[in-house]
Amino acid sequence: MSPDPTLAHVRHALAGAHEGEPAAGADPSAAVAAVLRAGAAGLDLLFILRAEHPRDPWSGHMAWPGGHIDAEDHSPLAAAIRETREELQLDLEHDGELLGCLPVVRTHLRRGPGPRHVVPFVFAIHGDSALVPNHEVQEAVWVPLAFLGDRRNRGRFVWMGRGVPLALPCYRYEGRLIWGLTLHMLDHLLERIGSTAAGTRRL
Repeated sequence: MSPDPTLAHVRHALAGAHEGEPAAGADPSAAVAAVLRAGAAGLDLLFILRAEHPRDPWSGHMAWPGGHIDAEDHSPLAAAIRETREELQLDLEHDGELLGCLPVVRTHLRRGPGPRHVVPFVFAIHGDSALVPNHEVQEAVWVPLAFLGDRRNRGRFVWMGRGVPLALPCYRYEGRLIWGLTLHMLDHLLERIGSTAAGTRRL
């Protein structure tokens, strides 16, 4: 990744990116928003820590704002904008700039209706928008993009899958764990703006 990417750099890197359009046979059921801002020391990327809930398969996980595509949403993009507004009172339609989209990702949930296809969109916001988490969000966290682009900050943790310990890739940021589906989408973003993920196991 560029040592100090700017919004102009990201805008150029994502220009013409239409991977957010579902592939043939894919029926997207969720959409998320990767939101960037210009911070004091470079770009920051917004994450949410999801509140603990027994019916949420990503309960307690670090994630990007977003959620299910509802019947009233006329597109995955509309769902990402609506969900971000509901979760954080952040209005990407009026206060954000759509920079592009990333490849649709497929989940492999062990419970619920899965698999699902998730459409990730990338936005920029200008200025310091106040974030007001709703009941689904424990906290909103801005993570420096430079931290995420530095492979020295990459690590592993042990996750128990059906009783079998698995060493999975992750970032640890101030005690918070970024892994799984969100890490998979994050890698697409970092690669798009110049990061390399050679040798990294994808989830």
